[in-house]
Amino acid sequence: MNLRTVSLRRRVVVSVLLVLFLVLVALVISVDRTFATQSSRDVDGVLVNTENRAVEMLKNGRRPAEVVGLLTKRNVHVTIEQPNGTVIGVKPDGEFEARNRVVGRNKVTFYADTEAISNAQHRLRKLLLILGLVAIGVTGLLIVVAVRKALAPLDAMTSLAQAIAAGHRGGRLNPSRTDTELGRTAAAFDGMLDSLEGSEQRTRRFVADAAHELRTPITGVQAVAEALVQAPVDSPDRDQMSFLLVREARRAGRLVDDLLALAQLDAGYEMQRESVDLLGLAEAEVARTRFVAPDFDIAAEGVSVAVVGDGQRLAQVLANLVDNARQATGPTGTVRIRVDLTGFTVSDNGPGVPDAERERIFDRLVRLDDARDRRSGGSGLGLAIARGVIRAHGGDLTCEPSAQGAVFRVVLPAVNPVATPAAL
Repeated sequence: MNLRTVSLRRRVVVSVLLVLFLVLVALVISVDRTFATQSSRDVDGVLVNTENRAVEMLKNGRRPAEVVGLLTKRNVHVTIEQPNGTVIGVKPDGEFEARNRVVGRNKVTFYADTEAISNAQHRLRKLLLILGLVAIGVTGLLIVVAVRKALAPLDAMTSLAQAIAAGHRGGRLNPSRTDTELGRTAAAFDGMLDSLEGSEQRTRRFVADAAHELRTPITGVQAVAEALVQAPVDSPDRDQMSFLLVREARRAGRLVDDLLALAQLDAGYEMQRESVDLLGLAEAEVARTRFVAPDFDIAAEGVSVAVVGDGQRLAQVLANLVDNARQATGPTGTVRIRVDLTGFTVSDNGPGVPDAERERIFDRLVRLDDARDRRSGGSGLGLAIARGVIRAHGGDLTCEPSAQGAVFRVVLPAVNPVATPAAL
């Protein structure tokens, strides 16, 4: 998105002045035409009135010279041309409008002086132009002040954004009304700041927790390595120290791998897309678990369905859920994987997850049993990675309420049946 960053203040002022100029031009043209039309009607009225009076006088036997003398005034002139060619009266100079009328054997001409009207019209145009320009100038100054005041909230947003960029967190606009354009913008701005600062705090907390988690195995590796270097070659403890060194190194490596997986998910890691048989995936996980723990009670059941996704990542999710369930139930527990037309569930008969913790367990570096997870090498990132993978597939991973044990539900989009129900 490329936002045009022209000056909003200048744009508003120019737009308003342009509209005002167009309105004033239209007003001047309308007044000028109305004045001209009305003046023409007035002149026509005077000429018609003078013509009627002249006809009436001549018909009543008045002498032409007398008629001319009575009807000729400042702005109206009358001339009478007699049959012998004699013209009584004087034709005016300048601008005029004339009308002719034959009365008996006399040709009567009526002249209306329009020069005064033209001069008045020119003065009116000049006055309207001057007043219009003055009005535009005054309006422009008032608009600049009004727009500056009206755009003050935007200046406040700019100042707040600059302050936050400079490191001053916690500031908010707190709009008095959210049902206006600026109110909605300010509310959205505050919401964005809340989200960004919350994300920043979570990131800082996560980095601090990750550093703390990494420090433990790295410290162990360092201590064991130093002890191993200082131990005599024939020391009986060298094998034990080598084992501890490998274990702590693997623990650190697993944590680094988990952190890398989370970073890839956050960056929008592109998943491979292929057809994955969920029931086949579940059966493979059952076989893996039985190989690791031959006496453990685990089974897969349901229908054979296919989903388009990353088979390796989905297998990682399933393995994580099964390993968590096996650790929660112990060696005598029971785990069931059930595949249906919406995805699959992993349930166990362990102690379960408290209702208040069913969402928190998906946060990063969260352990319900910290001591047990540390002993088993868990980083507290498995469920966060699993949910991230499923959501990257367009689905969701949740911990559902259960009367006994824990139930993890995976919902995936576009799941299609490919075979009849089967069980293992």
